[in-house]
Amino acid sequence: MGAEQLVRALGPWRRSDATLIAALDRAVRDAVLDGRVRVGSELPAERRLAAALGVSRGTVTAALERLRDSGWVATRHGSASTVRLPPAAAERIAPLSATGEGGAVTDLRRAVPAAPQAAYLAATGRAMERAAPLLAEHGEPGPGLPELRASIAARYTREGLATRPEQILVTSGARAALALLAAHFEPRVAAVETPTFFDALRVLRGSGTKLAGVRVSSEGWDPDQLEAAFTAARGQLAYLVPDFQNPTGALMPQRTRRAVADLADRHRVTVIADETMRDLDLRDRPEPVPRIRGAVLIGSTSKAIWAGLRIGWIRAATPLIRRLQSHPLAGPLSASPVQELVAAELLGDLETVLHRRRVELRQQRDHLSGLLGHDTRWDFTVPPGGLALWLRLAATPADTVVERAGRSGVELTSGPRFAADATLTHHLRVPYTPPPDVLDRVAAAIDAAC
Repeated sequence: MGAEQLVRALGPWRRSDATLIAALDRAVRDAVLDGRVRVGSELPAERRLAAALGVSRGTVTAALERLRDSGWVATRHGSASTVRLPPAAAERIAPLSATGEGGAVTDLRRAVPAAPQAAYLAATGRAMERAAPLLAEHGEPGPGLPELRASIAARYTREGLATRPEQILVTSGARAALALLAAHFEPRVAAVETPTFFDALRVLRGSGTKLAGVRVSSEGWDPDQLEAAFTAARGQLAYLVPDFQNPTGALMPQRTRRAVADLADRHRVTVIADETMRDLDLRDRPEPVPRIRGAVLIGSTSKAIWAGLRIGWIRAATPLIRRLQSHPLAGPLSASPVQELVAAELLGDLETVLHRRRVELRQQRDHLSGLLGHDTRWDFTVPPGGLALWLRLAATPADTVVERAGRSGVELTSGPRFAADATLTHHLRVPYTPPPDVLDRVAAAIDAAC
């Protein structure tokens, strides 16, 4: 890019609280993170850039040296310097929006990972190399690419649940899967956990469904409320997240899963089990708990890989899959065939990605737990999996904490958003997806807000 173009992209970059070198270094990083300077752009020559900025060439040289040392600029001998995203920024779990890079707000309102860039780009390259036959087809929606359905079915079978490819229907994410199921069953009432994933509440409410809540804490599911909710939802639906429940991180015990299956049989309730968190098992010795008998299963790549890979699926009996496939919304809620091809590549080597993510998430969970532990202003249980801590505040309302933390540059989500009945006013979800230095700031913001 030209010198004048870069100057416009940087905007007012001089700061009274920093040297010219440090301010220019920060300005380039901010421009890259904001998208004002595209990754891969070639920077102008140092002499021309110095003249355009109105600084000495030595200032530009020193700022570029700092950027090279931190991985934001790459320079080959005899070639122009090229802007890039450092490996540390490209491969970490937290999205850049959740790290407060460049002085931006640390946005933790969604507990989601960034893409594993190296694995994702390699999978995309392999997918494109063999995409020609797919691109020669009509591209119309269907139940999913045969190889992707076979890969998903094989994972279930390896985990002890024998599954055939025709028992899988691929959708454009887990929310699309739930929306299709809600449109098919048209439930008047659905049993749901309190708290539960707020987007699932939106999907069910949007279909006109009345919600019957089941209290869930970090310690587990309330058996009396399970009974009452399944009674209220007789002949209808139940939506549950048994594996590292969102947002509590609780893992449903086998005895509770048996009780849920028995309640479903007795009250003729179709159980939808959302398993998008199942792969994020952070226990030292993971042992998958057997699934709820007879449940319709929802899966997704959003938490294990990346939410931008819009791939989800439904695992159910073949007759139900066929009925769902013929529903008018099946096409609009289906996934892109090209993304399905990328997903098939990634699922073929998923354990490599998951191993690193589990190690980092376990470390970050323990770091945040250590920062927030042993404080009488809140309590929590260290979750065995998932992406967040679920704090119960002793005195300060969660909305107040969210407002005050927001003024400190940390965006969080309070409990009522996860509740079917607007309760949980003293609960707060705190994701541990960012690296430890960011978690230090998050903990400090919560401390000050309380």
